[in-house]
Amino acid sequence: AYIVPMEKYPFRFDRTFTPMLVAMGVRPDNSSVVLSDDDRVLVTFGRWKVDTPLSNIDCIELSGPYRWYRAIGVRGSRVDQGLTFGSTTAGGVCMTFHEPIPALLPGMKHHPGLTVTVVDRDGLAAALESRSGPD
Repeated sequence: AYIVPMEKYPFRFDRTFTPMLVAMGVRPDNSSVVLSDDDRVLVTFGRWKVDTPLSNIDCIELSGPYRWYRAIGVRGSRVDQGLTFGSTTAGGVCMTFHEPIPALLPGMKHHPGLTVTVVDRDGLAAALESRSGPD
């Protein structure tokens, strides 16, 4: 049987923000988005992790550029409860979910969406579209 290989998308790190991110434990070698061969999306951003089935993805959208104070680091939106793993202000890929993912930040509700700032935004968005089959 043919097995779809794992796809890995590294985060894009802006030099300006790398020292702050490294101080938080977020580095290029421990931060990526992986589409696994068992149809899951695994996002690692330093010690923070998200693991959800690709079938849980409802919508995929390119977003940005961002203001640095709203995008860099692990950010939770008080407006829509979305979560951001941000390493650049250039832009990212926003995934919204059928079933919100568990809250990663104290005092927040489950997250209905996750934005990730990977190097290959277009490639990740296309791969998510083809693998998750959102409407």
